[in-house]
Amino acid sequence: MSIFEYNGSALVAMVGKNCFAIASDRRLGVQLQTIATDFQRISKIHDRLFFGLSGLATDAQTLYQRLVFRHKLYQLREERDMKPETFANLVSALLYEKRFGPYFCQPVIAGLGDEDKPFICTMDSIGAKELAKDFVVAGTASESLYGACESMFKEDMEPEELFETVSQALLSSVDRDCLSGWGGHVYVVTPTEVKERILKGRMD
Repeated sequence: MSIFEYNGSALVAMVGKNCFAIASDRRLGVQLQTIATDFQRISKIHDRLFFGLSGLATDAQTLYQRLVFRHKLYQLREERDMKPETFANLVSALLYEKRFGPYFCQPVIAGLGDEDKPFICTMDSIGAKELAKDFVVAGTASESLYGACESMFKEDMEPEELFETVSQALLSSVDRDCLSGWGGHVYVVTPTEVKERILKGRMD
């Protein structure tokens, strides 16, 4: 078993019309044993920028603390919030710095940039970025997420339709992966508000 599959995870970010959604499952396991059913994989940097970490849970928590610290330093120095592209570069540099003993994490970054243009990207454990204009996925359920998102994605979705699409993609995908599941956690972010919803999924 790969160390990336040790805790199990499913993460997806998808763009809509001047909005984006980021969603994850809620299971924390040790291989096939479930430890928690309310694990938080998605974190807020500020109202227009969110990121999720799939992979080894302990590394994800360490990386989260380091990224929040770096963003607070940026806010103090620059007196403004970080743009999503800048934050993606920060995450990439932080991961590449540790390339000889990497964090076993695959980040998913989603934010609203200039003129409310959605930005999403993912990267591997040493910070090689993968930019996309539609959706990005990560975690043990990524193969089934690719298929579900590919078939359900439409361009310029409104926030409610985007929520429905990303939720259906997530729930149908985690049913095909025994290492992730136990419901979902979805954020839909528009220029004016952040909607957070908990999904109930199969509990087996």
